Amino acid sequence: MSISIRPAQRDDVAAIVAMLADDHLGRARERVEQPLPEAYYVAFDAISRDANVTLVVAEEADRVVGCLQLCILPGLSSQGASRALVEDVRVATDCRSRGIGEQLLQWAIAEARKQRCNLVELMTHQSRTDAQRFYGRLGFAKSHFGMVMRF
Repeated sequence: MSISIRPAQRDDVAAIVAMLADDHLGRARERVEQPLPEAYYVAFDAISRDANVTLVVAEEADRVVGCLQLCILPGLSSQGASRALVEDVRVATDCRSRGIGEQLLQWAIAEARKQRCNLVELMTHQSRTDAQRFYGRLGFAKSHFGMVMRF
């Protein structure tokens, strides 16, 4: 079956959150319950209004099977170049190893080029070694040491 990549809709939020929660890190951060906490819909609405942020889903046979968020960040560095930040890349557990993640990333790379970005960056947790190998196969290289401060 082929997938299509399209902008996420409000009706997709529950499926996206379920994918975000589908590992040891996500289970600690997300709340998958019925009804879904309103905070997710408030966040979706904010993303939808932001011209520099695009949330897309991969859809197969009317089912959301993947997602990705692309942020275009204008900057002064590199002679005023913009950069693309890829976040929240997920593929449904039962759909992995079928090229869906690669199609999502190729979409993001093409969109970054279209937006005249000079680089595409992403972060992945140090424990996600499979994801790191996957990104390396697509041409991403380790370059920075990431740090976070949670509130």
